[in-house]
Amino acid sequence: MSSEADQTPTYVAKGAEFDRDMNYIPDRITLDARRPEHGPVNGELWPVEPGRYRLVAAAACPWANRTLIVRRLLGLEDVLSVGMPGPTHDKRSWTFDLDPDGVDPVLGIHFLKDAYEKRFPGYPRGITVPAIVEIETGRVVTNDFPWITHDLFHEWREHHRADAPDLWPADLREEMEAVMKRIFTEVNNGVYRCGFAGSQEAYDAAYDRLWTAMDWLEERLATRRYLMGDAITEADVRLFTTLARFDAVYHGHFKCNRQKLTELPNLWGYARDLFQTPGFGETIDFEQIKRHYYVVHTDVNPSGIVPKGPDPAVWQEPHGR
Repeated sequence: MSSEADQTPTYVAKGAEFDRDMNYIPDRITLDARRPEHGPVNGELWPVEPGRYRLVAAAACPWANRTLIVRRLLGLEDVLSVGMPGPTHDKRSWTFDLDPDGVDPVLGIHFLKDAYEKRFPGYPRGITVPAIVEIETGRVVTNDFPWITHDLFHEWREHHRADAPDLWPADLREEMEAVMKRIFTEVNNGVYRCGFAGSQEAYDAAYDRLWTAMDWLEERLATRRYLMGDAITEADVRLFTTLARFDAVYHGHFKCNRQKLTELPNLWGYARDLFQTPGFGETIDFEQIKRHYYVVHTDVNPSGIVPKGPDPAVWQEPHGR
């Protein structure tokens, strides 16, 4: 069963370690369908074209949440529409149950699976978000989430708002790539490695790896406002979506409970700083986030009970950064 963009199973065999499936539709959307300067080209190239595509991104999912933030930061709302599935689903697909009659008003579908099947009949992998769908044909284009946000910055430049941030500063790219790699493997994916561990040994190892990385981030953010210095970059977007879910979900549900985010002074101040920055906090829906994890992950939370806390009001407290 696919529960998010990560194709996360709701069950890991006893004794097994969680191993993320990173096989996605490798197509990319680039300026004039050119060969991009960075990254692999293992699929088709599609041209940037305002109004041609629809981003499908559930607010509940951290990987989809990245795309919602980047779309807002770059000012792409008028050129790339967004469809938002609800937070819960069964093993068939994410569904548009938040929309009238449960149907996406632009794509005209109830199941995101329909867009995958329209292009790839019998699609064998997880039906994941984020996904970009070609509106006219109703066919999925890509669900390769690391490259979606990368290309929104590099390939859609002529459609960015005038004061859009430089999310990929050229002079910092090499260091930023290393920082993002560690964040992905140890934090973004690390919380899942804890939550879906199939043995005590696998959990213990995952827990230690996660907190080694969290301590590294706490120390790094003691001397800089953002991960790469004094300006927001893609690295901050990628870390933020995990931090936003940490106390509400990962601390308890995924047993990442050495400390709460609110007990880590630098990370907590940094997370509030981003939350209060236009483009970040308005993409966060804590109720949808909790409903997704606590309802969909039936093997982790068989009761399906969704906790009432924590109080989201703390995110609006002064951050002092």
